[in-house]
Amino acid sequence: MQWEKSPGSKILKRKFELWHHGPRHLFLSAYPYMVTAGTVDKRHFFRGDDRLLYLEESLKTVTLQFGWTLDVWSVFPNHYHFIAWPPADSKTLKLMIQELHRRTSIEVNRLDHAQGRQVWFQYWDTCITFEKSYYARLNYVNNNAVHHGLVKIASQYPYCSAARFEREAEPRFRRKVQTFRYDKLKIEDDY
Repeated sequence: MQWEKSPGSKILKRKFELWHHGPRHLFLSAYPYMVTAGTVDKRHFFRGDDRLLYLEESLKTVTLQFGWTLDVWSVFPNHYHFIAWPPADSKTLKLMIQELHRRTSIEVNRLDHAQGRQVWFQYWDTCITFEKSYYARLNYVNNNAVHHGLVKIASQYPYCSAARFEREAEPRFRRKVQTFRYDKLKIEDDY
């Protein structure tokens, strides 16, 4: 668990590397990333318990395979969010997302008898370099099912990390994260 590790309370004041395509991607290995991805036309390719479980398990497997440490996540029929800490080379983010999307597209297309169909539209990533933003985003991802009106209490949604966070996070840290508002965060989440 990396919940105790925070990126610091000040914004970075050092040179960093930017991805040359739009939207710009910031690569820093000592800071967590929040990733959001959505399906083509917001279609519900991962509807149903089996598909949601498959997407969730694929996310866990692929992040581990690429050496990323997953903090929190939430997966839905047409999008997902997660926050993870990179290995020494955060540039593996693109490869990791490509592998997750490749793997899950193949499976959902196999189930739907739709070989070669595009499933994923785009992903957005944010390198979190500000401590308060980190806490607010942790709270946001854990409560995303509540935000979308699927459950009243985040830990009741089975395809997210909220229940695990309640069980395993140090109580003082958990209470601290839960106090951070996330309603003013700029996150692509029109699903």
